[in-house]
Amino acid sequence: MDLFTFLVLVLILVVVLFIVYWFFHGAKGNISLSRPVESRVDEYLDRRFQEMIAEWELVPGPQLRRFTEEHSRDLAQEEARLSELKQFESGMRTTLSTLEARLDTLEKELAGGAAKK
Repeated sequence: MDLFTFLVLVLILVVVLFIVYWFFHGAKGNISLSRPVESRVDEYLDRRFQEMIAEWELVPGPQLRRFTEEHSRDLAQEEARLSELKQFESGMRTTLSTLEARLDTLEKELAGGAAKK
């Protein structure tokens, strides 16, 4: 291995290390390797949103805890109702697809009967 090859390898190694450092520099949350840019943007927005809430003091802590205590039961009931609606929706989708299949069959039979006459 000559000097030129050694320098090229060192340069490539330095570039790769710099890219890895840049990628993880300042990263505090989860960064997805499958979508690195989006995860860094999400992380930044989450951090910035938390800073804005703390800075503006939109909801004081005791008021937030009281709201949570008062409405947690109502929220649980609404979540249960929402899951029932989702089950109903899936049942209706199944029924609708069955009805559409029956309608297609009837249309084909009508078209076949009209063609015979």
